[in-house]
Amino acid sequence: MTKEITMSTKYEPQQVEKGRYEKWLKQGVFKPNGDKKAKPYSVVIPPPNVTGKLHLGHAWDTTLQDMLIRQKRMQGFDTLWLPGMDHAGIATQAKVEARLAEQDISRYDLGREKFIETVWEWKDEYADIIHKQWKKLGLSLDYDRERFTLDEGLSKAVRKVFVNLYNKGLIYRGEYIINWDPKARTALSDIEVIHKDIKGAFYHVKYPFSDGTTFAGKDYIEIATTRPETMMGDVAVAVHPDDERYKEIVGKTLTLPLQGRQIKIIADEYVDPEFGTGMVKITPAHDPNDFAVGNRHNLERINTMNDDASMNANAGKYEGMDRFEARKAIVADLDAAGYLLRVEPITHSVGHSERTGVQVEARLSTQWFVKMRPLAKVALENQDSEQRVNFVPSRFENTFTQWMENVHDWVISRQLWWGHQIPAWYHKNTGEIYVGEEAPKDLENWVQDEDVLDTWFSSALWPFSTMGWPDENAADYKRYFPTDTLVTGYDIIFFWVSRMIFQSLEFTKKRPFKHVLIHGLIRDENGVKMSKSLGNGIDPMDVIDKYGSDALRWFLSNGSAPGQDVRFSYTKMDAAWNFINKIWNASRFVIMNLDDETTAQLPAKKQWKLSDKWIISRLNETIGDVTRLFDSFEFGEAGRALYNFIWNDFCDWYIEMSKEDLNGTDEQSKKDTQNILCYVLDQTLRLLHPIMPFVTEKIWLEMPHDGESLVTAKYPEYNAADVDEIAQGEMENLIELIKAVRNSRAEVNAPMSSAIEILIKTSNEKTKSIFEANVDYIERFCHPKKLEISADVIAPDLAMTSIITGAEVYLPLADLINIDEEIIRLQKEVKKLEGEVIRGEKKLGNERFVANAPMEVVAQEKEKLRGYQIKLEATKERIIALKRN
Repeated sequence: MTKEITMSTKYEPQQVEKGRYEKWLKQGVFKPNGDKKAKPYSVVIPPPNVTGKLHLGHAWDTTLQDMLIRQKRMQGFDTLWLPGMDHAGIATQAKVEARLAEQDISRYDLGREKFIETVWEWKDEYADIIHKQWKKLGLSLDYDRERFTLDEGLSKAVRKVFVNLYNKGLIYRGEYIINWDPKARTALSDIEVIHKDIKGAFYHVKYPFSDGTTFAGKDYIEIATTRPETMMGDVAVAVHPDDERYKEIVGKTLTLPLQGRQIKIIADEYVDPEFGTGMVKITPAHDPNDFAVGNRHNLERINTMNDDASMNANAGKYEGMDRFEARKAIVADLDAAGYLLRVEPITHSVGHSERTGVQVEARLSTQWFVKMRPLAKVALENQDSEQRVNFVPSRFENTFTQWMENVHDWVISRQLWWGHQIPAWYHKNTGEIYVGEEAPKDLENWVQDEDVLDTWFSSALWPFSTMGWPDENAADYKRYFPTDTLVTGYDIIFFWVSRMIFQSLEFTKKRPFKHVLIHGLIRDENGVKMSKSLGNGIDPMDVIDKYGSDALRWFLSNGSAPGQDVRFSYTKMDAAWNFINKIWNASRFVIMNLDDETTAQLPAKKQWKLSDKWIISRLNETIGDVTRLFDSFEFGEAGRALYNFIWNDFCDWYIEMSKEDLNGTDEQSKKDTQNILCYVLDQTLRLLHPIMPFVTEKIWLEMPHDGESLVTAKYPEYNAADVDEIAQGEMENLIELIKAVRNSRAEVNAPMSSAIEILIKTSNEKTKSIFEANVDYIERFCHPKKLEISADVIAPDLAMTSIITGAEVYLPLADLINIDEEIIRLQKEVKKLEGEVIRGEKKLGNERFVANAPMEVVAQEKEKLRGYQIKLEATKERIIALKRN
């Protein structure tokens, strides 16, 4: 009796996925298994910002993590995949302020406390959206352990880290030039600044000598600047001390145009004498290099801008103007007063805020900094130890080391309200600074620093703070830290990966993760980076609505090699859906042909036919390949191995061959075939499950199975004893014959429904015995009215000819064959075979290949070359024979 089936006739992802995730959650299959004897395997999710919905990049990143954790779970590891989200200080605050601005409300109208309440409301709104997206993607997360970077536990970790670094002298407070975002009104670190090429100008300006001195026949020197709006903060002009041109004027004073203040000409090695005139204006409050020069020469620091980049009282008559308005006004006044020599248009690179998009100002400001050199030194030294972090691909370790070797001190304070408020207090009367994990006891005499910490300060602690640190006895911290694999994009190696490494080494003395798998960016089908501004972004939820989560996951897992970008296209999504539909239909056929006695158990080996030996051998090779490729993070190659096995070997050949037994009269053969079909499908679904969790679970539950879910079913294991290279070779011989006959039929439009004569000439006894033992398959797939297999076959004058391994195949189709066309076809085959022979000879002629490749690989190449040579000679002989006619 055949098995009842509830599978639809076509793959319908919405029906397959409906309610499945909720069942998994109810079953609790995503939680660690609690087996203390099992080896732990842990991953922490790169916490998405609560600034908006997840995009395709998030879908790619989390799909790869889910594949890893699902496979390890099935392999018996005690797995933890910890979810969470990042408060994303400046990014989230900017979003909320933009929403408020639509109502003509500013954060200052609300006040700090009320504004933070509003941001928490935003966080809850978008966290809910992200949860729904995670579920739609099928992510096997342990929600009981979910964390948020502003959780009390994580806040405690942040305070401890800040205080410890401060006490060690690695956090300090000082007045320096920093990157300033005038829209968000906060400091930025160097890596939060994006440089863009924009149109600007060099404004060449006269700086007159104060005492009437003339130099080179002029009573002024020429200074070129791209930022005339900062001129009111000029305090000197500098030349290089070895520049002979200007030695006589060092120490002279100049009159600052438009203001009349006197400034001195100084000598400093910072100046490049080869650039421009070799003279530069020094504005210590508005340029980091000028700031350093000013420190060396004890120069005044005159800040001419407010925190919103409007001009302040130090700018004189330009006070209150926007910086760009002030630029225009100053240039106009310089021109009117005769100071402007010329304007030279240029295109130059200018820093912009990564979050708000506005031009960044270099601004003198008192901020908190982390002293990076000592921390970077430890991180770099660790890469030479057994506890090194393994970067995949390895080239990205260079990105990490180069940044660490050239790192600057990290400005960690932000002039925001949303985030971890800095644990520093200032005494109202004495000005004393207190830094501590808890507030001072006599709090009424102290005021806390209003700034918050850079978002990356808290996310740098993510791998261990989420596990319960600083409580080193926390169960999860002891069990699952360090984590095993971090999956992230190459664009945040500086921002996040590097900081997690040095903070983890500093506070836990351990690396935060063993491996960091770096992927690229999602681009559109033209290779352009997706962005809202270009209108080429794709919502992954829309893709899932149309194609299903499994199809999207299949595309994302197979899209590219590690570290490479991937191009999204709907053509690729169509191909992904078609592949799943192929799996669906093949599975449906198998299940419909099972009965109540069928099990996913193999019959005794002595009962295996050639096709059985072959498919089980190919299955085990695929298991070995996929397992190895997953371990090396080569998911694209693993996908190709699965695709080839499923589509070509299982669906196109074994299932078709199984119909002989399923429709035959031999009950034992039918039962054996049913069990083998069931076994191979069962193992294949297990292999596929980490990539396609929904559809594999649906199909598997229709089959004989053990356990309540494929999520916790045992992952297939490679069995070398079932790899049968002889059977594979024989089956490949048989498949080659069938393909040759089919191709010849197609050449002359001889339909499979018409019986034809097939003559197989072979003096190879092994080949002859293979074909004779599998006559049933030849008859089914080739439909001969007469079949002859012999060394004595005489080639007919008019016959389609195929040269295969160990044999020549003739189809006497005199009434359908044009000899001239047949000769042309065989001549094309000769060219193809000649190409293969040349390729093989070059490969085997390469001394490095022969010396370094495994012996079996070299032997296989020699065997392939010999096969092509034999086919080439036989094809040439056949052309000669045809030409005689």
